[in-house]
Amino acid sequence: MASSGGTSSGSSLQQNSSSEEEIQLQIMYERKRKRMQSNRESARRSRMRKQKHLNELTAQITHLNFTRHQLISNINATNQHYLNVEAENSVLRAQMAELINRLESLNEISNVLIASTNSNGGYQRDASFDVLNHRQFFLQGYQRDASFNVLKHLQFFLPVSLKK
Repeated sequence: MASSGGTSSGSSLQQNSSSEEEIQLQIMYERKRKRMQSNRESARRSRMRKQKHLNELTAQITHLNFTRHQLISNINATNQHYLNVEAENSVLRAQMAELINRLESLNEISNVLIASTNSNGGYQRDASFDVLNHRQFFLQGYQRDASFNVLKHLQFFLPVSLKK
């Protein structure tokens, strides 16, 4: 019986060790399962973050493209406005050159008339001489331009009867 008692205690030790091994295996399996689950969850969160970042980048691209198109439109409008102003300035420069030529011609006429008035001791009033009485018409808008100061100071050379 002693041997049977020893055998039974040996078999119970085997059962205990086998039971402990099973428990250890179950614990290892459970840890492995939890680690796999945790890794899956971490990978899922990583994919979600990656997708969110991708969505944000896509939205940013859309916004930047919209802004770029707006800037291009603004640049085109500004360029068109610049070209319009440049064309208008060219017209105004041509008009100014024409007015300067007209003014120089009028100055020559007035000098001739003044010279003839001084040599005759009097003057004859005619339609071409009335231009001098309306010098403000020619000076309008050109008050600050030095080339147009001739008519403004012409009154010092006119006979008293022609001054306003």
